[in-house]
Amino acid sequence: MTLVPEVSLSSSCDLKMPVIGMGTSSYPPVDPETAKAAIIEAIKAGYRHFDTAYAYGSEKPLGEAIAQALSLGLIKSRDELFITSKLWASFAGRDLVVPAIKMSLSNLKLDYLDMYIIHWPLKLSQDVRQMPIAKEQAFPLDIKSVWEGMEECKNLGLTKAIGVSNFSCKKLEELLSVAKIPPALNQVEMNPLWQQKKLKEFCKAKDIHITAYSPLGANGTKWGDNRIVECDVLEEIAKAHGKTTAQISLRWVYEQGVSLVPKSFNKKRMTENLQIFDWSLTEEESSKINQLPQHKGVTFASILGPHDLMLELDAET
Repeated sequence: MTLVPEVSLSSSCDLKMPVIGMGTSSYPPVDPETAKAAIIEAIKAGYRHFDTAYAYGSEKPLGEAIAQALSLGLIKSRDELFITSKLWASFAGRDLVVPAIKMSLSNLKLDYLDMYIIHWPLKLSQDVRQMPIAKEQAFPLDIKSVWEGMEECKNLGLTKAIGVSNFSCKKLEELLSVAKIPPALNQVEMNPLWQQKKLKEFCKAKDIHITAYSPLGANGTKWGDNRIVECDVLEEIAKAHGKTTAQISLRWVYEQGVSLVPKSFNKKRMTENLQIFDWSLTEEESSKINQLPQHKGVTFASILGPHDLMLELDAET
C-alpha cells in the first residue's frame, strides 16, 4: 500500500490533506456497485482522500464504500479519510446551502465533511435536469450571500473547511473582499497543457491551496480529450523514466505544489497514479513541459451552452 504525502491547508482551517485524492466523477456515469467496488480497491491501494459532489451521483456509493471499508477493517476510523463534496449550482442561495450540505452528508452517511466547496461560480435554476441548459436557467452568483451559507456550514461543524471550484482570480478577489472565513482551496482544471500559471501565483499569494482536477486531460469525457496521454513530449520523458505518460503528467502537477484528484476506476491505473513520489523530473524535463502550448479543456460554454454568462466566465482570468 502506498503512503501518500499530506499538505497543510491554510491557517483558516488548520487541516492536513493527502496530496492525491480519487476523483469519483464518471462520464458516462457508472452504476453504483461499480463505483463502490472501485472505491474499496482505492482504499486498499492507499487512497485516503476522495472527491465527490452532489452532481456526480457518487455520494451514496462513496458512503457505502466507507461503511464497508470500516467493517472490513481496511480503515479503523472515518477520521483516517479526507472527504470533499460540492455545493451544486441549483442550491447556490443563502438559505439553501446548509440544507444542501445536510443532504450530501445524508447521502454519504457521515457526520461531517473535511472540505465543502462551491462547485461553479454561477447559480442554476432548480429545474435544470440536463446539459446544455437554456439561457434563462443560469444566473450570476451572489458570492456574498452564498459564502455566508458556506461559513455557516463550517461554524455548525458540518465541514472542517470551505473552498471553491472553477473560480478565476477575479472571482476570488470578489470573494476575499466579503469573506469572514477565506476559502482554503480552489479546485480547478490543471495539467501540463493547461498550467494556470497566473491563477497559481495568485492563490499562492493569498494562501489558497489549489487542487487540480482533470490532471490527465479528462480523456473519455465529452469535454476532455487524449492530448495528454498522447503528448510526444510527455511520451519521450516517460520512456526515459520507465513510466507512463499519465505518471509524468501527475508528477509534473505534484511538483507545482498543488494536490490532485485523478479519476480512474481501473485497478492497475489507480495504483500507477499513486506511484509518483519516489522519483522526480529533471530541470530540463520540467522546462520542456513548462513550454508546451496551452489549451483550456473544460469551459462553461462547452458544458452549459454558449450563453453570454458562460462566455463571460470563460473569458475571466
